[in-house]
Order: sequence, then structure tokens, then C-alpha cells
Amino acid sequence: MKPLTRRQRQVLFLAAAGNTNARIAAQLGNSAHSVAEILTAAYRSLGARDRTHAVVLAIWSGQISPADLATITQPASQEAA
Repeated sequence: MKPLTRRQRQVLFLAAAGNTNARIAAQLGNSAHSVAEILTAAYRSLGARDRTHAVVLAIWSGQISPADLATITQPASQEAA
């Protein structure tokens, strides 16, 4: 397992909160395609199979904190509920 870049940590953090690639892109000022590429690089660095596995490995390795996840806004689809 390799360390994640700052941007990979940001994107995984937002993905862990349930955001889509498009929403992450809008929040970070990137394209959805760039977000997908960042996630793919993060998967490789972590040895992850998919988005969920990458989030679990990033939390397990201490690269993102589950405590911090509670501080970010829920995705738009859940805000209205």
C-alpha cells in the first residue's frame, strides 16, 4: 500500500460521504473525468478493488479519518430528506 496524494485523500473523503464523481468534481473545480482518474490512481495506490474497498483501506491505514466524515455535508439527494 502506497501513501495517497493530498488530492486522492480529498476525493476519497468526499466519496466516503456518498458523493458522486460529478458532485465531487463540482466541489473541487475538476471534471468528473479527472475525479474518475484520481480515484483509479487511489485504487492502485491502495490495492483496492473498487470505491468502497478504497474508502475502507484509506480509513484502515489512517489516510482518511472516519471522525472527519461526520463534519462534511451530505450529498444533495440526502439533504432534502
